[in-house]
Amino acid sequence: MAKGITQAKEPHKLEIRQHNAITTARYEMSAIEMDISFFLLSKLRADDKPGTKYQISVRELQEVTGRQWHHGQFLEATSALRSREYVFEDNKTVLQVGLLASALHRKGEGLIELEISENIRPYLIDLKNNFTSFQLQAAFMLPSKWAKRIYQIASQWKDIGETKIYSIDDLKVILHLKDPKNKEKEQYSSISLFKKNVLDIAVEQINKFTDLRISYVLTKRGRVFTHIRFYVNKQTIQQLPLAFDLPTDDVRKQNARTILDDLNIIEEKLVNKILYDENLLNKLFQFSYKLKTDKIKAASNPGGLFLKIAGLV
Repeated sequence: MAKGITQAKEPHKLEIRQHNAITTARYEMSAIEMDISFFLLSKLRADDKPGTKYQISVRELQEVTGRQWHHGQFLEATSALRSREYVFEDNKTVLQVGLLASALHRKGEGLIELEISENIRPYLIDLKNNFTSFQLQAAFMLPSKWAKRIYQIASQWKDIGETKIYSIDDLKVILHLKDPKNKEKEQYSSISLFKKNVLDIAVEQINKFTDLRISYVLTKRGRVFTHIRFYVNKQTIQQLPLAFDLPTDDVRKQNARTILDDLNIIEEKLVNKILYDENLLNKLFQFSYKLKTDKIKAASNPGGLFLKIAGLV
């Protein structure tokens, strides 16, 4: 291993601890960017020296998440992580900073070496009094990028049971659905669309995949919904033990079984045929990724479409 590169501790001990300023900072990331960021954050240690490079295994990341990404997507993601901004603002200053100082892709080795920007290091490392902790596997399991962000926010309040009251405008800014300087740049300006496409999906996924169970209440001023509060309870995950507690092959099969359940493919003989055939597993993860990214359209019967593509019907 190259000098100065750190590896994570035993996988089952991995936990992200994230400064609250980052939890509530305004930034935009795709799902793959978030997964890379979560993996990177899990490797940080308080005694790391400036310039430390952190090694990420592409295969390990794919096996943990159950999602398949090609080389070009990793290049695009790390390039975006170098250019996308975290914005931290208080009464005196506005800090604009990127997460990564550099990203080195080792061709043919499936390894990426990442170096964080030194200006953001204090927010990642200073964990004495003000941090959010959340389980890495739970963050990986959430398909929606907004679910990942809302999970971070909810984790900050999990020991209290409810979040502060956020204005809907402020929450949209945090989720990068609204530009605070340009009112015309706003996604889901309709509250019904915001609930349907962001809030309700996030609640459903967080309650299904993570150690938290959340709900929310919207409040009005006059006739318009203006504020939101999340209620947060801890729960024991029944359907999915932490994947880091399992061997890698079991993690992959576990994630595959979840996808099959979502596709309503439940006949045990067929499920086992897919789970124990590496070629079919790869096709399943590729199909799931394409379905989630709208590269495949299958509104009525996605499970049937997968079985046809896989040559099983």
